[in-house]
Amino acid sequence: RVELTESGGGEVQAGGSLRLSCSASGNLDYWDWKCMAWFRQAPGKAREGVARIYVDKGTTEYIDAVEGRFTLSQGNAQNIVWLEMNSLKPEDTAMYFCAARPWPCTWFDATYDYWGQGLQVTVSS
Repeated sequence: RVELTESGGGEVQAGGSLRLSCSASGNLDYWDWKCMAWFRQAPGKAREGVARIYVDKGTTEYIDAVEGRFTLSQGNAQNIVWLEMNSLKPEDTAMYFCAARPWPCTWFDATYDYWGQGLQVTVSS
């Protein structure tokens, strides 16, 4: 069993920054064969993938809407990731979720095995 614990989030004005973190604990056997990702869900909308990282090499990918504004990174222990969100826009307002699954990374939330509890991010105009 794997547990994902998130921290960060909150409310910020447009143009501001926030940092989310996600730490994995529990059975981390073969964790370097995992993909960790952040999803978000705004009210009335489907959950969408935002950023993902291949744990073994630290390779990251982003959706177009956040490319250049969000940066996903991981710690040396590989079981913790940070999502640095800059130049935030009101449309970034959503509940953000950390997730993990074995390779390969996907943008489909149904394919992820482990989820964090979610963090609210609110960007005011």
